[in-house]
Amino acid sequence: MADIFQNLKSIDTSSLVDKVESNLIELFVEKNFKVGDSIPKELELAESLGVSRTVVREAMLRLRLMGLIESKKHRGAVITSPDLVSVLEKSMNPKILDDGTLKEVFEMRLSLEIGMADFIMKRVKPEDIAELRVLVENEPTLSDQMLFQIEHEIAFHGKLYEITGNETMKKFQKLLLPVFDYVHKSGLLKKMPVNRQYVSHKGIVDIIENGNAEQLRNAMRNHLENHFARLFE
Repeated sequence: MADIFQNLKSIDTSSLVDKVESNLIELFVEKNFKVGDSIPKELELAESLGVSRTVVREAMLRLRLMGLIESKKHRGAVITSPDLVSVLEKSMNPKILDDGTLKEVFEMRLSLEIGMADFIMKRVKPEDIAELRVLVENEPTLSDQMLFQIEHEIAFHGKLYEITGNETMKKFQKLLLPVFDYVHKSGLLKKMPVNRQYVSHKGIVDIIENGNAEQLRNAMRNHLENHFARLFE
């Protein structure tokens, strides 16, 4: 009898789980589920979808990992608002990303920091500018000729993200900088001449204090010029 089953292949249920996962998300949207709403129990879902409870449980596990649902005491599974950055955090490890993805993440950070000029200018407070002044005082005198110093980047640019008041953007920055640093040191990009200059952190603070959003966008583009040049030249 054992010989009969020797060459029998197990059934791949992964595609079925994919379909159930998609159907559940469609159900939540169509029924206008809101954050905090309870969803049907696994057994009810299995019977409604015509699949086993095991398949439903696997699909529900995926939704939990995505942050779309969570378990509540005495209530079962409920809809939640996913933390988008925490989902990314699980896979945003520069040592497991391929070279193409690493370069694209590098480009994302450049685009993001140029694009947030309006938010900074609209929401900056005098105490923010004072804090930025303290940060730039501790930088080397020739910082405008230096390509990248991770400790200054984290402190200064982290403060800029904080000024935007956008919590998701602030969390995203914490994921981007380690990847940015890794790409910078990895040899994936072209080397830069050591004498290329750009707008320093101090120059950026001056514009935040006395300029406008358009000037800040241009200054940020210039500040990041060395990195753009490593991509295009």
